[in-house]
Amino acid sequence: MPEVQDIFAQYSDSYRTIHKLSFAQKKAMKAIQCCRTSQLGGHMDNCPRCGYVKPSYNSCRNRHCPKCQTFSKERWIDARKADLLNIGYFHVVFTVPQELNGLIYGNQLECYNLLFRCAAETLQELAADKKYLGAAIGHTAVLHTWGQNLCFHPHIHCIVPSGGLTSLGKWQSSRKKFFLPVRVLSRKFRGKFLALLKLQLPDADQNLLNVCYQKEWVVYCKPPFRDAACVVEYLGRYTHRVAISNNRILKLESGNVTFKWRDYRDSSRWKEMTLRAEEFIRRFLMHVLPPGFTKVRHYGFLSSRGKQKNLKTCKLLTGTKLIQKEKLSAEQLIQKLLGRKPSQCPLCGYSGLLRTGLSPPAA
Repeated sequence: MPEVQDIFAQYSDSYRTIHKLSFAQKKAMKAIQCCRTSQLGGHMDNCPRCGYVKPSYNSCRNRHCPKCQTFSKERWIDARKADLLNIGYFHVVFTVPQELNGLIYGNQLECYNLLFRCAAETLQELAADKKYLGAAIGHTAVLHTWGQNLCFHPHIHCIVPSGGLTSLGKWQSSRKKFFLPVRVLSRKFRGKFLALLKLQLPDADQNLLNVCYQKEWVVYCKPPFRDAACVVEYLGRYTHRVAISNNRILKLESGNVTFKWRDYRDSSRWKEMTLRAEEFIRRFLMHVLPPGFTKVRHYGFLSSRGKQKNLKTCKLLTGTKLIQKEKLSAEQLIQKLLGRKPSQCPLCGYSGLLRTGLSPPAA
């Protein structure tokens, strides 16, 4: 099956001659092209028992590369398990009207930060209101900028524990099937975002902002998870997801790329879409984030400062066991992914697989 790397390998040179790329886009494209090839160097795996020999090339570790997210995701998931509470969790998603897409894409750093800020303040302020919950909450937020068809669609995913700490230091649980009213969330988020957007970008088209004021913004809250155990695994799929995974790409023929996508407006049916390779690359590169931008953020009692101060209290109040969990080593994580030890031969199972012939990056 073709991969993003194959599409870049065949069409990136012609794409660069026509389109102006940012530094981050150039870096991501080059990294994906070189990932797990001789250009990044590597080593030979050699089994002295059965004679198995295979080169293993280094990964690019770029966060936009479809090949490089699995190990990072497992490491992140393992680190987050210590933060879990023995309660339900809600998945809340904040989106903006498509009319704002052009403005946001032209001012990515400012607008992405604004999305995080407004989503967090909306959740925290409404949860603190005694009319709804009356407690200080924590949550984890993740930025996605794409839809299933690779078009620009910025939105924030939030995973929120179903409760928080009151001013008296007690745990206040939300209702099991309800967190906060979505219409109230939507209107507060809309008001905050547009008001702050005018301050951040005073030259923004006022007519555009007026149109957005008149629209109902989409904020929705998914049903709670069955139990806390699946929360981090679920969230890991969001934190380390890239614009499109390689397993969704079906064909690369005659300059066209065909991939499958889920149409949520048509009962979530799977469909196929075919784009010219140039258009596929353009859509993919739209989702390369600004350098150094943090796309996963923690708030409230899940923030770095909040964890030290309040997370232990939250665990005691929710009946969560205080277990000092040891982080898995890199070898243990690889074993979890491969289903075998990295030193074990995949053919005969011999545990003395040798790594030889370390090669430097190709010139």
